[in-house]
Amino acid sequence: MCISLSLCPSLTSGSQSFTFHRNLLSCRSTPSKNYPFLIRSRLSMDSTTPEVAYDYSPFLRIYKDGHVERLRGTDIVPSGLDPKTNVLSKDAVYSPELNLSSRLYRPRNTNPDKKLPVLVYYHGGGFCIETPFNFRYHDHLNNLVAVSNVIAISVDYRLAPEHPLPIAYDDSWTALKWVASHVNGDGPEEWLNSHADFGQVFLAGDSAGANLAHQLAMRYGQEKLSGIDLTGVILVHAYFWGKEPIGTEGENLETKSRIDAIWHFVCPTSSGLDDPLINPLVDPRLDSLGCDRLLVIIGGKDVLRERG
Repeated sequence: MCISLSLCPSLTSGSQSFTFHRNLLSCRSTPSKNYPFLIRSRLSMDSTTPEVAYDYSPFLRIYKDGHVERLRGTDIVPSGLDPKTNVLSKDAVYSPELNLSSRLYRPRNTNPDKKLPVLVYYHGGGFCIETPFNFRYHDHLNNLVAVSNVIAISVDYRLAPEHPLPIAYDDSWTALKWVASHVNGDGPEEWLNSHADFGQVFLAGDSAGANLAHQLAMRYGQEKLSGIDLTGVILVHAYFWGKEPIGTEGENLETKSRIDAIWHFVCPTSSGLDDPLINPLVDPRLDSLGCDRLLVIIGGKDVLRERG
């Protein structure tokens, strides 16, 4: 069975992983009146309080002094053995120059004579919040590895607005190249040298992470990585968009304008909402997608579902 299919229960059943994705979708439903998506130049009544330039509550705020305050996804939990799933995890640096790490996961009880498929996972968060090291993603990856019997690499990448796109794409590609450096069994990370089957490599991600997984599969299709066989890609509630609304996207133009704005916020050098980075349907190179199988999962109430 294709490992992408064996991932389905953890993403769509009544498991904790389903709860993770249900919570993720609830975070990007139509913004409430209590949290306007974008407020410019909010004046402070207290002169000692920094003035807010952009308010993206409940996700982040940007102050006029340049400070960025992230309002969610900043907690850090340690790696180690998860007693619920019997999955081991540890952190490994993939780019010493940029001080970027990934969190690796594998089942505790592995057959030393049998290699495991490789899952490279990219977290969501609109390219500007979240981390693979917080509780939500750590718990999600533990469950995912337990039900799928894979070795997983959950990738950290630099976030906008301090590091606008395409930086996250470049970081994510650097991480994938680091994974590929282990194909001959002499890479820097023993778990990958000993347990990884590079003939079965899968890319996956949710929201912005699904966008990253797609774009990396596109890049792989053009550049390849020696020794890596990209068997499949899994896109969960993918962050794709476009200039012209399709389906239900046109029912609420206020919501669409808010989503339009965040793309320009995270990728200020973009050509626009029909940039292939955000709208793969207009990408003339789409047939060069470098994987054999593609699994797309959408949420029925997700405002981005039509693109999926």
